[in-house]
Amino acid sequence: MNINTAIDVANALLKKVEERPLNDIEVIVIKGVWARLDYDQIAAQNQYSTSYISQDVAPKLWKSLSKALDTKVKKSNIKSLLQQYESELLLKAFNATPQSPEHSPEPFDSQVTPPQNIPPKSGAVYVERPPLESICYKTLIQPGALLRIKAPRFMGKTALMHKVMSALDAKEYQLGHLSFELADHRTHLSDPSKLLQWFCINLGASLGVPNKLNEYWDEEFFGAKVSCTQYLEQYLLPQVQKPIILALDDIDVLFPHNEVAIDFFGLLRSWYEKAKYQPQWQQLRFMLAHSTDVYVKLHINQSPFNIGVSVEPPEFTEEQALKMAKEYDLPLSSSIVKSIMPLIGGHPYLLLRALNHFQLNDHVEIDQILQEAPTERGIFGDHLRDLRLTLEAEAPIEDSFLSLVTSDAPKDIEAKTAYRLQNMGLISHV
Repeated sequence: MNINTAIDVANALLKKVEERPLNDIEVIVIKGVWARLDYDQIAAQNQYSTSYISQDVAPKLWKSLSKALDTKVKKSNIKSLLQQYESELLLKAFNATPQSPEHSPEPFDSQVTPPQNIPPKSGAVYVERPPLESICYKTLIQPGALLRIKAPRFMGKTALMHKVMSALDAKEYQLGHLSFELADHRTHLSDPSKLLQWFCINLGASLGVPNKLNEYWDEEFFGAKVSCTQYLEQYLLPQVQKPIILALDDIDVLFPHNEVAIDFFGLLRSWYEKAKYQPQWQQLRFMLAHSTDVYVKLHINQSPFNIGVSVEPPEFTEEQALKMAKEYDLPLSSSIVKSIMPLIGGHPYLLLRALNHFQLNDHVEIDQILQEAPTERGIFGDHLRDLRLTLEAEAPIEDSFLSLVTSDAPKDIEAKTAYRLQNMGLISHV
């Protein structure tokens, strides 16, 4: 789930209990929490007092959301609760959609969320980008497979994951999905042992297997990595009698945390190697999704990023953009699509934003839309504003980006800065 989707979900919840949307300061609080900021950091960045944020705005907001969700909401669990609520809504909609044997329903894309006021013909929309999908299918049916999906934010990585899993027969494969965005920054991402325990418990939950970590975990004698491996080998894998397709989303959350990243990615590589000679480990096939190139210092024989199959979802072509417009019952001419494509470069999320605008403002001239689009007054204003605020909060990143866009000659920038800009979609290559 991205921050824009989270705001939409929180708005819907508040309207349910208080018949109002989030106000500006509540949006600031949610965005700050989403970025893992403390209350004092949120207050300082937005020129409020810490007491106002921590003792007034945030408690009242959590109380309202607690009432809407019928469970206690707090700063530490808001991400997981909003995502869970969104998933439950989507599941209800999914089950309520009539099925036909020829066409299975398309999965919902939590990264590229269809704007709520566009009614697609068949629920969620997925536009294929051949041969991307077939490469993924063919890879994951192989024993012990590892597939890596790399693309900037909002390019549809999560959508692709769900599309691939929906195409694999649930009678033949056990499907699991786990996002590292749900790992707690202070707890799991600062301690390799806690991250591995979190992984084991959530992997089991995703596969529908009860948690028995206490019975198998012996860190004092074996250490965390061996305990994690034994939990899978001796307990989880034997509980599932068919191949497991495990989608690990947002793994780049681990990249800035070198210690936990080295242990976790080293384990993935060791399990991949085990699958070469142990049939039990061939049962487990991985899909890994991340937004940037890897800048963790991993030994060449301990890295999962130089093995398996790697794919990068491309931007939409004009033909695919027209297909998406058709799926949303928008009779856009090819000339309009050709006009907007150079501006957004076939970016899925921005294309959806443009479709939404065209549907609501069909009286506005395309020339006016194109003229205002690069400004905060335009159809991508909030997207541009979020990027600007992110850059302003990270001065070294902002300085490097400005030097790039104002220079006529190629520039060398620090690797982590380049990867951060790539993650934001502001540069395409590092």
